[in-house]
Amino acid sequence: MEAWLESVYSDGTLDFVSAPAPRLGQTVTLRLRCAADAPVDAVLLRSFPNGAETLRAMEPGPVRRGLRYYETELRINEPRVCYQFCLVSGGEHYFYTQRGISSCLPGRSWDFRLLADYVQPAWVKEAVFYQIFPERFCNGDPANDVREGEYAVDGHPTLRRAWTDRVLSYEEGRCLDFYGGDLEGIRRRIPYLQGLGVTALYLNPIFRAPSVHKYDCVDYFHVDPHFGGDEALARLSADLHEAGMKLILDISINHTGSAHRWFNRDCLWFDKSVGAYHNPAAPERDWYFFGPDGSYKGWWGIEGLPVLNYRSESLRDVIYRAEDSVLKKWLKPPYSIDGWRFDVADVFARNDEIQLAHELWPQIRRSIKAENPQAYILAEDWGDCSEYLRGDEWDSPMNYWGCGRPLRQFVGQGDFFLRRNPALARVRSRITAPELEDRVMQYLAKLPFALWENQFNLLGSHDIGRLHNDPAVDPGEYRGAVMLQFLLMGAPSVYYGDEAEIGGEPEGNEGCRWPMPWDTDFEAGERFRFYQGLIALKRRREALRRGGMKFLCAEGGIVALARFTADEALVAVVSTEDRARELRLPLAALGAAAPAGERDLFGTAMTWRPGEDGKSVALTAMPHTAYLFDCEMRRP
Repeated sequence: MEAWLESVYSDGTLDFVSAPAPRLGQTVTLRLRCAADAPVDAVLLRSFPNGAETLRAMEPGPVRRGLRYYETELRINEPRVCYQFCLVSGGEHYFYTQRGISSCLPGRSWDFRLLADYVQPAWVKEAVFYQIFPERFCNGDPANDVREGEYAVDGHPTLRRAWTDRVLSYEEGRCLDFYGGDLEGIRRRIPYLQGLGVTALYLNPIFRAPSVHKYDCVDYFHVDPHFGGDEALARLSADLHEAGMKLILDISINHTGSAHRWFNRDCLWFDKSVGAYHNPAAPERDWYFFGPDGSYKGWWGIEGLPVLNYRSESLRDVIYRAEDSVLKKWLKPPYSIDGWRFDVADVFARNDEIQLAHELWPQIRRSIKAENPQAYILAEDWGDCSEYLRGDEWDSPMNYWGCGRPLRQFVGQGDFFLRRNPALARVRSRITAPELEDRVMQYLAKLPFALWENQFNLLGSHDIGRLHNDPAVDPGEYRGAVMLQFLLMGAPSVYYGDEAEIGGEPEGNEGCRWPMPWDTDFEAGERFRFYQGLIALKRRREALRRGGMKFLCAEGGIVALARFTADEALVAVVSTEDRARELRLPLAALGAAAPAGERDLFGTAMTWRPGEDGKSVALTAMPHTAYLFDCEMRRP
């Protein structure tokens, strides 16, 4: 492919779309740029108003930092407006989509997309999230701790653990081993979170439930008293907002716990007269999937997690439609949360012949956004979920597919799902840099650009072993994975304790839920300073908050990813190779001339020289090393 094609770029940011959040009927200006000396005869916009393919010439405009901008206008005549670009050079034509350059006419899967009247949660693209598993973060009020043997679930009593005790396996503790973390503990650590620099908290479930993890909810309308109750949430929310931080809560509306007051199989807290399990005439009976023989559907066949049946209109009212519904209650004062994370959203309302997901999610979205247009709708899905990411259902998934899974595999950890299968567990665990680029871009390229900026980018969570606790992962490569996480479009999420090199096991849920090591001096350590530095960059640099994104190089085990605006550029280079290698970085495609100095932003020495073409640099990437550097920009 011709070298000048490296410089072709457009996206949905303000540098390339005059109104990234257009109104229906508005006319916007679209731009594309490429090298000023590129042998371009014509640039055309290929669009599809009302399904009819059209081509419109784009006019050459100004040259900035060695890049010429072409522009034209496009009317936003439909709720979703799609387009591509075509460049003519000599006797060849090239098509440019969100997937990149193609010499043949591309299909429509990778179109650029603008959403009319889409209200983006604009704060997300500037946020740095911090995910907290509340029971293991900080004990602020020992008086509300679960007592030894306070209650029992399926014959297993609660266990009271000291903060520094070994975390029990599921077989030992049955998710009933309590360390005492609560909302008051989180509130007291707000100064710590401010010092780290994070701007938004995502809390795993806090509603009343018997387990440590609280996904077996027994009452959606009240915070668990062992976390401090409703008043503790109101205090925490008020103090977080006063500190300039957002708060989103976790909930499973796909299923309840079997001890939930609506179901009440276990009669753990409610009389047998309450709930649907023992009472066929109960009003909640049609909120679940009961068979004629009294059997019921459990999530993944788990009897303790009965699935909710959304054929019931009254269930829809109590969960999301009514003004006093579950989802609306916590969005309102005095709690005023800033969004919801939905557990197992990938299977929600999908029950064999009863498929209601794409009917319900738009309704849920409208209900949430009516209460707070800026509320964030975050959904759990580990795979390619682009069918939900069209602007009318989710704002983002937990981005395992386009971030966590490929990054973890790039640094040598077998894929979480594939390695469960004996045949697939034997194949190579590491993917190459071109495969990493392909995995990331094949996901993003199918989405409207506004949703690129919403992405919740994570490396770990409460559901997967911490990457830094895997002995197969090189520490230098771990740093690189985190750098790439912070450079991807969207908001990075730090799982509590990663900045403290918290202990744990590489496998199993319990292995990633250890108590926060407050008794160590981790804030003086290199890992803490590394995260703190990345978070500061994300908050300070326009390129990381609102800029474009481009893979500059992906060869063998080395990848280079850039974030940039018209006036600044940052580049991360990550090597997973065993030997030093020189790679070519086409910095002129960013409007940049060279790296800004001989050391990166974290003090790592860099060796580079100007490229022979005058538009690139040759950088020597050392083995298992990551770099993040500023660029010197070319003259305006």
